[in-house]
Amino acid sequence: MRTAEIRRRFLAHFEAHGHIVVPSAPLPFDDPNLLFVNAGMVQFVPYFIGQQAAPWQRATSVQKCIRTQDIEEVGKTTRHGTFFQMNGNFSFGDYFKLDAIKLAWELSTKPIADGGFGLDPERIWPTVYLDDDEAFSIWRDVIGVPVERIVRRGKEDNTWDMGIPGPAGTCSELFYDRGPEYGPEGGPAVDEDRFMEFWNLVFMQYERGASTGPHKGDYEILGDLPSKNIDTGMGLERMATLLQGVDNLYEIDETRPILERAATLTGKRYGEHSGHAATQSHPDDVRLRVIADHVRTALMLIGDGVTPSNEGRGYVLRRILRRAIRSMRLLGWADRALPELLPVARDCMSESYPELATNFERIAMIAYSEEDTFRRTLESGTTIFENAVGAIKRDNGAVLPGEQAFKLHDTYGFPVDLTLEMAGEQGLSVDVEGFHRLMTEQRERAKADARANKSGHGNSPAYRQLRDLGETVFIGYTDLSGESAVRGIVADGELASTARQGQIVEVVLDETPFYAESGGQIADEGVITSDGARLRVLDVQKPVKGLIVHRVEVIEGELGSGAVVRAEVDPEWRRSARQAHSGTHVVHAALREVLGPTALQSGSYNRPGYLRLDFAWGSSLNEATKRDLEEVANRALRADLAVSVQYLPLARAREIGALALFGENYDSEVRVVEIGGPWSRELCGGTHVDHSSQVGAITLVGEFSVGAGVRRVEAYVGLEALRYLATERALLNSVSETLKVPPAEAPERVAALVERLRTVEKELERGRVAAVLAGAGQLAAQAEDVNGIQLVAVNAPSGVSGNDLRTLAMDVRGRLDQGRPGVVVLLSDVDGKAAFVASVNAAGQQAGLSAGALVKEFAPILGARGGGKAELAQGAGGDPARSADALRAVLRSVASAA
Repeated sequence: MRTAEIRRRFLAHFEAHGHIVVPSAPLPFDDPNLLFVNAGMVQFVPYFIGQQAAPWQRATSVQKCIRTQDIEEVGKTTRHGTFFQMNGNFSFGDYFKLDAIKLAWELSTKPIADGGFGLDPERIWPTVYLDDDEAFSIWRDVIGVPVERIVRRGKEDNTWDMGIPGPAGTCSELFYDRGPEYGPEGGPAVDEDRFMEFWNLVFMQYERGASTGPHKGDYEILGDLPSKNIDTGMGLERMATLLQGVDNLYEIDETRPILERAATLTGKRYGEHSGHAATQSHPDDVRLRVIADHVRTALMLIGDGVTPSNEGRGYVLRRILRRAIRSMRLLGWADRALPELLPVARDCMSESYPELATNFERIAMIAYSEEDTFRRTLESGTTIFENAVGAIKRDNGAVLPGEQAFKLHDTYGFPVDLTLEMAGEQGLSVDVEGFHRLMTEQRERAKADARANKSGHGNSPAYRQLRDLGETVFIGYTDLSGESAVRGIVADGELASTARQGQIVEVVLDETPFYAESGGQIADEGVITSDGARLRVLDVQKPVKGLIVHRVEVIEGELGSGAVVRAEVDPEWRRSARQAHSGTHVVHAALREVLGPTALQSGSYNRPGYLRLDFAWGSSLNEATKRDLEEVANRALRADLAVSVQYLPLARAREIGALALFGENYDSEVRVVEIGGPWSRELCGGTHVDHSSQVGAITLVGEFSVGAGVRRVEAYVGLEALRYLATERALLNSVSETLKVPPAEAPERVAALVERLRTVEKELERGRVAAVLAGAGQLAAQAEDVNGIQLVAVNAPSGVSGNDLRTLAMDVRGRLDQGRPGVVVLLSDVDGKAAFVASVNAAGQQAGLSAGALVKEFAPILGARGGGKAELAQGAGGDPARSADALRAVLRSVASAA
């Protein structure tokens, strides 16, 4: 049974039992505790803990998930995967243990012909928590599972939580016996390879606090949740493994084709080295599994709007892509890998996620650009590695220090296993223990930072209490002011009864005209006034869905909870903010018109007078394209296009082509903003002008890269655009007046002046070099005979350094008798620092002389460092006043070598 069919049957089963089918939340979920969704119930947390009333009593979903804590283990075993899909059914205060168990058993064992999965009921082993007699009785008395197949287990196995403060509960897991070829008898407590867990039924009824120890279950129970809930998770990949009769998740229909393509490209045969009972996988099989997992994961991440970067979610994506590329390289594939593999992943996944095929051009552009960047990194890293190896060999060393391996990995992105492989080819080992020690220290710092920044849903009781009083009504689409009641005041995270002059607090109103920052638009500014009190609004946020919080400074008077106030948005601020937000939509539409439909927005930010927009594109925009973009945008403003808003079901909005921002999680009903009808049609909750002409003007001021396959444009809008143009005009007029030419001729005149300047600089350079070289003959004439070796060891003219000093030394060396050994050492005083060059001719090298060895001997006398090869070496730094001592050291060294 194909994975997509398993998915379809799961949703159909629960929909037939009264569950609402809820779409998967995007992987980069908007939760400060999580980089990515890591469990099927993440988007339902506010309903479980009572922050919000659930819109349905029963729900079902297939949630995209990513877990990155075991990324280093991916491929080493057949049980770890980065991306996975969790089929779930959820009850919000409706049914509990009995129905959850019955629904899972029915779908699992119902014949395939009747829409079920057809698992043999005699091979299913349920587990329950140690003292959960209720669940034990249901399995024994209602379902009819023999007592010997019902296993009681402890906290580590049969309790569940998100790993952070929030909902928790005991659980009952379902395991399937795959047969004796996979391991010994005895049930899941004995062997979880033979007995594979495929479903976890969580009986969610507690709220947990922060961790109090290192083990699972080491936390305080804060109390009961508002109602008893059900959260189940059936691993889609695991069920596919069972129903497709394969060994593991890497061999199902959504991953095996990627693995096979990688094997074909690299000439490997997956699985020829070991069977499913093997305790350790062959390195080739590990790498093929890494490739299959990581390419699919990268496809899903980019599809949900994540782009490679050096921090956060983008860093995880970058690491995953690079591990896949690196694994292909270690298997012997040196060409670009992702153009061969990513389309295979698309074909595997698009049956369940058709948007991957629709958006593949954008996804591929980002992924392929990242591979090209990494290939360049490998080239530069290889150069750095080779330099390090050369230094080690010169010192007769045999081990690459862990510090250097870590620096290659951490600073240059150079994979450590590639470092190990290349070091072995050079006959060197690597201080792996030192490398891992530094990696561990880095991980511990990262974990400490994460713990320091981690907070849970239970850590905002004030917000939750205020949200329980009702949703904040936003009236700002139609009104910029209005009367309201103070629902609550929050000071230092706690509810307060009053706020006094000089305090900065947070105020929640029952309704507000103030726009809370979201969708790229920053919050409104303005004032809140009451009898004798005046508050300046500093910021407006939504810490909890449905709750708008105003951060205010009390300018005068005192404000009490329950007071009636007047909230007034600064009208000029809002006017400019509307211009900027509508301008962002116009620029987005203009980008798609000029560049094509794949130039889709991946992020934006707008404030009064300014906008920036990130979009998927693989190369910089030339000047002609930028002019076209600006022209299309401003023509749209001149056309006075109507701006309209409508509220539609999400499915209908997608049908009519409304664009959604990748990675955003939308409600079932969405707000669609149109500018000129279908020309610009986007899902958006921001504030906008009524007609495009009200934007005024758009002037592009910047365009640059912000990551692999992602560009950013910046623009001024409205009055700020006109001010920018006025400043540019004043600058041009000033230049024109200085040059005494009309403004239109200024660029040509400046270009001519720059070219003349370059010509003069080249002439001066030639003259300077000629002056330096003019003294070469005189210096060569000063050569001493030191036991048959020609030696020129003198101070060169002050100020001669770098290339000039090297050129002079080589010229002097060339004037010596090439049939005899010759050595040239020149030192110069350059702004109080020493510069030096040593050069040895071919005859001198044959006699055993080395410029590099000479420099290493005399440079420390100056307090400097230097190095190079036998023919030429140089350095800089130290005290030129000690040059006489250094030159005497050269003489002694040459004399002893003669």
